Amino acid sequence: MFRLFKKEKKQLTYDRETQKPVIRCSICTGEQVAGFKDVHTGKFTDIMLIRDEKDLREFKEMYGITEIGKEI
Repeated sequence: MFRLFKKEKKQLTYDRETQKPVIRCSICTGEQVAGFKDVHTGKFTDIMLIRDEKDLREFKEMYGITEIGKEI
């Protein structure tokens, strides 16, 4: 069965003053997790696993992000 109408995607938000979008990469496994890092405390909140470019694009679209940094 197919859909006649596409499901509307909601734009999610985050606190742009206290959080910055970051991709955390594992040295050992190469696993990448997208999330937000608190600028003041350094606490990382993971949102989703990034397996390929499609996942990264989806994460950026979900939060309206144009630029994202990487951390090891």
